[in-house]
Amino acid sequence: MTDAFPADYARARADFLRAAEAAGARLKTYTLAGHRGPDGGDLCVDTAYVGPAAPGKLLVTVSGTHGVEGFCGSACQTGILLREGLARAAGPGTGVLLVHALNPYGFAYLRRVNEDEVDLNRNFVDHGAPPHNDAYDAVHTTLVPPEPAAFSPRESVANLTALRDRLGPQTLQEAVTRGQYRHPDGLFYGGSRPTWSRRVFEAVVAEQIAGAAHVAYIDLHTGLGERGVGEPIFRGGRDADAYQRARRWYGDALTASELGTSSSTPIVGNTASAVADGLGPTGRLTAITLEFGTRPGPEVLLALCADAWLHRHHAPAEAVRSELKQLMRAAFCPADDATWRGQVTRRAREVFGQALTGLADAKPGDAG
Repeated sequence: MTDAFPADYARARADFLRAAEAAGARLKTYTLAGHRGPDGGDLCVDTAYVGPAAPGKLLVTVSGTHGVEGFCGSACQTGILLREGLARAAGPGTGVLLVHALNPYGFAYLRRVNEDEVDLNRNFVDHGAPPHNDAYDAVHTTLVPPEPAAFSPRESVANLTALRDRLGPQTLQEAVTRGQYRHPDGLFYGGSRPTWSRRVFEAVVAEQIAGAAHVAYIDLHTGLGERGVGEPIFRGGRDADAYQRARRWYGDALTASELGTSSSTPIVGNTASAVADGLGPTGRLTAITLEFGTRPGPEVLLALCADAWLHRHHAPAEAVRSELKQLMRAAFCPADDATWRGQVTRRAREVFGQALTGLADAKPGDAG
């Protein structure tokens, strides 16, 4: 299935739509107005649904929340759930909804952020009173230096290393990745208003998810943790049993940022919160991020710093062709590593199966 990993966004979308049609899925498309891909094509969020008309239980998978991370997520959706037929093997009364390329602009231009320079997975907050991250203020100018004439990876590595040594790796990661709302030119910026992708996803939740009694939610990501390892990170469910239910489904591999057991520090404004809001107090949500490690953390951070510099100084069509973009590919989807792709495929297949088994075992109206 490693051949399901696409070469670019346009190929990923074409493969996904073709596989969805072959699987008999119900398709819906949301097109981003005012923007085109590097090839001049449309940029779209596509959803594909397989299952009964009104499912009581629903597996939802999302790819491309962080744009460039969509190479991995798209491959898992297209190759495993659609081509291999796992979506059609869901139990009675269970549907499978695939949300493909939630941030199509970032996917197409090899960016983690969207067309507004916003981190979509930090955008689901109340922008009238956004959560402050004072710790980020102290590291911003190191991450995004004021207008250097050229980007020097060596100089950036030296500056980031000094910052890590001064603060400590954990404190630095927490400061950088939690999400921030004061520096539009900075990293992990959550925006000043709901983005287009957020509005699309909220519509998807209202129209295609909210009617289910129990939702298993898997947001597919790359860039954190041990290389090739798929870490299930608990992301929610507001009933009292949600975390223990997720432990029953995913076993001892399940981690939680809030408990300090995850490669991810606590974040705010993620997509799972929109699903929880949409289900309301009676719906059951068992939500995880499935995070695949790629490169060591400092290399991933270097790639993000390089990408921020690149897009401040070059138009998107020029930036996407830059050699610096290879840092982003290596950090979020190693293009030439068949071993990594094989590890991703096997682990995603296992976790999708665990989610479907968990849904099958859950009794209507109980806590799962």
